[in-house]
Amino acid sequence: MRFRTALATLLLTTVALSGQPAVAAAPATIAHAQRTQTWKLVLTNGNVVQVPEALTEAPDDAANAGARAPFLVSGDGRHFFYFRKSDGLFVERTLSGGERVVSPRLTASSINEEWPLVSNDGGYVVTGTSAPGMGIFADLRKGKVLPPPGGTDAWAFAGFSPDSDRLLLAGERLTVFDRGLRARTRLKTSLSPTALANDHVTAAVPVGTWRKYRQLRLLDLRTGRASGTVTVGLPRGQYIDDLDFDQAGRVIVRSRTATGVAVYRVSTTTGKATPLRKITRPDVEVWVLPGDSTYELWTEKAGQAPRK
Repeated sequence: MRFRTALATLLLTTVALSGQPAVAAAPATIAHAQRTQTWKLVLTNGNVVQVPEALTEAPDDAANAGARAPFLVSGDGRHFFYFRKSDGLFVERTLSGGERVVSPRLTASSINEEWPLVSNDGGYVVTGTSAPGMGIFADLRKGKVLPPPGGTDAWAFAGFSPDSDRLLLAGERLTVFDRGLRARTRLKTSLSPTALANDHVTAAVPVGTWRKYRQLRLLDLRTGRASGTVTVGLPRGQYIDDLDFDQAGRVIVRSRTATGVAVYRVSTTTGKATPLRKITRPDVEVWVLPGDSTYELWTEKAGQAPRK
């Protein structure tokens, strides 16, 4: 979900993140987060920001003690989110600001029972849950946690639009909601899209076997019409691991490689995959790119099984 920053050549300089931030004057965003013993942010200017306040694992009294604690970066690379050590609350932060609690309901005790997902602008957080349905809907712009739409949590999250103004949820019908959770478009379909464009009508649907997707279709959420299936011209052994739209409405694919991640712009008529960038995975236990969900295939080192 939602990758827009490039990783600069790293000239690692440690920057403290306490009091008034030292990096406020630098026009840098977050290139990626990485974890060894603690979490760190690697910026696009090469600086490294320590985040010792962030939990790395669920505490002993959590339902899943020892499970990896989520750490997320918004797609624009300007916001980061973590469960803080002091009280276990899930908080949002920028490089130039202090912590802001997302919702007092979202705590470290729910790690691996509830999974936060962040909009591209870092201003909206939703959570999926281990039970069917959704947890919280938090609009950080307005400082509100909203009740689930329709009075039911029986939704599945399908995606944010890149402009962060719409959410696509799946239930009995695919429904596009605005940030106030007012329904804008509804469609009954058997297709399962995973991305919504900025026109708030076009959705992208991966086609094939899970984790080995190499094809896609576009779906018009207003008319219900779907395009023909397009085979994406990825290199052999690579698959559509993440499907999204950019701000201009072009389809973007991220694909795990032997050394990290490759990002492509894909023609929805020919399937041609134009390489945009390749990112080499740092030699750390865990890393997170802007726009990642709680777990992505490239999060782990090659050959390492996903941690529960």
